[in-house]
Amino acid sequence: MRLAFMGSPDFSVPTLRALHEAGHDIAAVYCQPPRPAGRGQAVRKCPVHVAADALGLPVRTPARLKRDTAEHEAFAALNLDAAVVAAYGLILPQAMLDAPRRGCLNIHASLLPRWRGAAPIQAAILAGDTQSGITIMQMDAGLDTGAMLLVEATPITAATTASTLHDTLAAIGARLILRALAENPAPTPQPETGITYAEKLTRDHGRIDWTRPAIDLDRQVRALNPWPGTFTTLNSETLKIHAATQEPGSGAPGSTLDAALLIATGSGALRITRLQSPSKPAMPAPAWLNGHPTPKGTVFL
Repeated sequence: MRLAFMGSPDFSVPTLRALHEAGHDIAAVYCQPPRPAGRGQAVRKCPVHVAADALGLPVRTPARLKRDTAEHEAFAALNLDAAVVAAYGLILPQAMLDAPRRGCLNIHASLLPRWRGAAPIQAAILAGDTQSGITIMQMDAGLDTGAMLLVEATPITAATTASTLHDTLAAIGARLILRALAENPAPTPQPETGITYAEKLTRDHGRIDWTRPAIDLDRQVRALNPWPGTFTTLNSETLKIHAATQEPGSGAPGSTLDAALLIATGSGALRITRLQSPSKPAMPAPAWLNGHPTPKGTVFL
C-alpha cells in the first residue's frame, strides 16, 4: 500500500519501522523540523527523522500546514492510498485529510473518547484509570473526534509510569495499524458520553503539593516520569523526585516522619525512593541520604 507516515517523537518510531518491515511503500515521512535542543542548543532531528534517514526514506519537515497550499498540492501529488499519523505535532487541514484514497488514520494513545487531546498517557495515570490503550481512528477536522476503526486496551497498575505505558502503547499502535490497513474495518462513531480532555503539560504540573493525598502524589510521580518530572524544595534547593511509594503515616504535610524520606501528605505518607539534586545524577534514596542527612521533622515545600 502506498502511504505517507506522519509522526515526530519516540512514540512514533515503532510504527514507522513496522510499516517499512511489512513492505508498505512509504512515499514520504512527515515530521517536525530539526530544532535546537540540549544545553549546547545544537540543532537536532526528531526521532522519526533519524529513523527515516536510517531506513532511506524521503523526509519532509514543513513548519506549518494550515495555509501552505504548495504543501497541500505536494501531498496530494503523492497519490496515496492512506496516511498514517502518530503524534505528528501539526494539525492536518481538510485538503490533506481528503487527499489519500482511504483518508488519514491516527494512532491515538487512549481509549477514545476518554482522553482526547495532548497528553493522554499522563492523564490516564493521573486520574487513577485502571486501563489505557490504543485507538486507531479515521481522522476528521475535530480534535480526536473521528470514527474508531480498532481498539486495544492494556492495564494500568500501581507500578505503571508514563515511560512504561508509553512503550507498551507504542508497540500496540505499531501492531494495530498494520491490522487496520490490512482489514479495512468499518468505522464506529465515538460515543457521545464519557468524553474527557488531556491538557498540555508544563513544568508547573510537576510541583508537589504536600497537602494533597499520598495516592494523588504517587500517581503524579508516575504519570510525569520522565517529563516534565516532579519536584519539591528543600532548603531552597529544588529536588527532582524520580520514584516514590505510598505508606501509612500522618503528620504535618511536607514534614518527614523518619530519617529515610517518608513524608507526610494531606492523607497518608509518601516515601521518596529515587531523587536528584541539581546538577547531580539521579540516585536511590539511601545513596542520596549519605550526603544529605534528613532527620525526622525536616520540612519539604
